[in-house]
Amino acid sequence: MRYNPDIRHRRSIRLQGYDRSQAGAYFVTRCAQHRERLFGEIVNGEMRFNEAGEMVADDWMKTAEIHNEIELEQWMVMPNHFHAILVIAGGRGTAHRAHLEFRETTTEYAKEAWMV
Repeated sequence: MRYNPDIRHRRSIRLQGYDRSQAGAYFVTRCAQHRERLFGEIVNGEMRFNEAGEMVADDWMKTAEIHNEIELEQWMVMPNHFHAILVIAGGRGTAHRAHLEFRETTTEYAKEAWMV
């Protein structure tokens, strides 16, 4: 079933006014554009990555190698989205910077692989 924003109205559960640039544990979700199933499929209750899903998983693992102040906790690539818990031990803005880098590299890969 495709996501329909006219039917599904979700409100934010984020804590208003919280400074997300500080150290702490963060839950991250990234969705594929238009929630398309770009990263693989579920077969017999198990996620099977395609090339894009492998790329997302590999790139996420590199995040901790690039940013020493980040610890990766649990994470999961699903057919049309990605969930992760990461712990920031370092300075301000680190989570945002790491998240942007992850988004940029995965988006660039997708453009090269499917949009050309």
